[in-house]
Amino acid sequence: MPDYKEMYLMMVRETEKAVQTLIQVQKACEELYIQDEGPVLRVLPRRSGEEIPNEPENSLT
Repeated sequence: MPDYKEMYLMMVRETEKAVQTLIQVQKACEELYIQDEGPVLRVLPRRSGEEIPNEPENSLT
């Protein structure tokens, strides 16, 4: 007869290992994301004759 208690304990231990691995990988990926400097942004000059809008279209106020 199988040892169900040992089978259960093995499943729980291995599941905990898998969860811990996922947590470690998530933390490593988050750290890489935080360390990234992001894209280089530059302001383009306005075209001549272009009007300046009074308010942004997506204003939240």
